[in-house]
Amino acid sequence: MTDGVTYLVWHDLAGTSRTRGVPTANLSSMTATGLGWACAGQALTAFGSIVDNPWGPMDEVRQVPDMEAQFTLPPSRGHGAFRAVICDTSTSDGALWDCCGRGFLRKALDALKAETGLTLMASFEHEFLLTGEGYVPSPGFTLAAAMQKSEFLDDLNTALSHAGVRPATLEPEYGDGQYEVSCKPDIGLRAADTCLIARETIREVARRHGLTASFTPKPAADAVGNGAHVHMSLVDEDGRNHTWDPSGPMELSEVAQKFAHGILASVDGLVAITAPSPVSYYRLAPHSWSCGYRAIGLQNREAALRVTPGIGDDAAKAKGHNLEFRPCDGTASPYLVLGALIMAGLAGIRSGGGKLTEITCDPLDMTDAEREAAGVTRLPTSLEAALQAFQDDPVTATMFSDDMRDVYLGIKRWEIEAAAAMEGDQVFHAYRTAY
Repeated sequence: MTDGVTYLVWHDLAGTSRTRGVPTANLSSMTATGLGWACAGQALTAFGSIVDNPWGPMDEVRQVPDMEAQFTLPPSRGHGAFRAVICDTSTSDGALWDCCGRGFLRKALDALKAETGLTLMASFEHEFLLTGEGYVPSPGFTLAAAMQKSEFLDDLNTALSHAGVRPATLEPEYGDGQYEVSCKPDIGLRAADTCLIARETIREVARRHGLTASFTPKPAADAVGNGAHVHMSLVDEDGRNHTWDPSGPMELSEVAQKFAHGILASVDGLVAITAPSPVSYYRLAPHSWSCGYRAIGLQNREAALRVTPGIGDDAAKAKGHNLEFRPCDGTASPYLVLGALIMAGLAGIRSGGGKLTEITCDPLDMTDAEREAAGVTRLPTSLEAALQAFQDDPVTATMFSDDMRDVYLGIKRWEIEAAAAMEGDQVFHAYRTAY
């Protein structure tokens, strides 16, 4: 099909999908040099402001479509088909721009492959809030909530599948109007692409149903939070999982132990990337099943890293064993999230890792002495504290290029100042609307 418009899409540092459209008939001519985009566009917040940046009005990069990352949404409910393709951001000489999130993930994957022979298989869980005029949600987790929005869920399943996403579950969640879509894992770059496609598809199908889908981590101070948990396995070129070893602690292989140790060692700085909004820290609280502590445990949903076992015989266990990173939400860019987790895990592999202490209870129920002995510490309780940890940690402080780090920090500091100036429910409303 060559009629209509295809939208060139990229995800920025604020966790927002940006786009420019071209006639579909002209798409093939864009594959070499792409479309121009002002470098300063990378300094946009999700709220329309632009922060100080090193580029100003002159510098330009190219948004180059990756033709293997095309996706379409089918026509439905009186709306036509929608065509898009995800882009890499390159400089005028064709090199990946050092402020491109997708390029950051590519480099992290290349480093992991070069040093271990392995790559990352990953998937995201997408929790979101549905709202709409006249919509009174049924109770969470109920069949009534599924039946109430069964047409939406059916259309969503069709649209996701049409876009190349493989849904695993589509279900009502705990909160009022909260739903969750879990996707089957993909390898490498495709895992982040799938996250982007899934989020935008959920938003569009909701819109076609007269609803709004929001991925904000905290819709209101007293509301149930939305997470975007990340499931990860280390796999080889044949797709064989190298995360499982029945003789290891929590049945983790040696390389997975080192990878997990690296993530835990830098987790305070990592949450500045994975939970990157002021309202994220209303969600990351003890006793809320969203993980408030630096900890690891088998099936422990209050730990930052939950070891999720494969179920069944040894073949099923070997295939399904994975690490779940829980302090992540939908205000984060999946490219930055996966790239940062890889770089922290790779630092653990390089250093030789260390002992992992399995936590078999809610860390809040441990005494201070027990937490200290197990190396369990409270995660940052604000975005400001997370940004300071990001700058203090030797791994997170150096994983971005200088320009990318400075602009990212600028965006997040702008958000902190903007949130501090808001009153009452304003900050929650702002993030419900933006995300």
